Amino acid sequence: MQEIFLKFQMTTEEYLLKHIDEVPEYLKVIERRTWVQQLNPRMVSGALQGRLLAMLCAMIRPANILEIGTYTGYSALCLAENLAADGKLHTIEIDDELEDTIRENFALSPFSEKLILHIGEALKIIPSLNETFDLVFIDADKRDYLAYYDAVFPKIKPGGYILADNTLWDGKVLQPVSEKDTQTIEIMKFNDFITQDKRVKQVILPLRDGLTIIQKINDN
Repeated sequence: MQEIFLKFQMTTEEYLLKHIDEVPEYLKVIERRTWVQQLNPRMVSGALQGRLLAMLCAMIRPANILEIGTYTGYSALCLAENLAADGKLHTIEIDDELEDTIRENFALSPFSEKLILHIGEALKIIPSLNETFDLVFIDADKRDYLAYYDAVFPKIKPGGYILADNTLWDGKVLQPVSEKDTQTIEIMKFNDFITQDKRVKQVILPLRDGLTIIQKINDN
């Protein structure tokens, strides 16, 4: 009887976390460090989203990945788990004060040689990348989501994927929006644009803050 009561007390997220793959120890270390050392630790992907990113890569088997918004490196390492044997992951972070932390965190994993860190503005760096990507993960300044999308789209293989994080934006996309709330406004514009873009197929998962999975069908 006590066990049944405890199940009712458990949140949905707690239940999910008890029924997913074990998180690698180095990721647990990185998440703990992030919560202790960073001002906005909730930005870290965490176990549930991290296991989803790893699973999606296991399904897609990308050879080349681009991530926009590295933060402390947690999501990059989840994506890297199921890269092709000769695959590479490029990740872009605008905050140069995070560079040492990111490199230290990458060194904890078995994937550091597959990871290429770029420090700077994504919209300046993306055009310089002479790569074609199977998967792009967008998790940076929400005000630039459409600009990121336009910048990466020509570099994605037909059939490739874009993952866009925070597309429900703490539920603010469902509420009246102040004209000063530019992040919510731009996320809503991004969501509306993707819905109308005939070059792609898309679905939004209500996981954490919303994750949109977009598949490129063609260039036109």
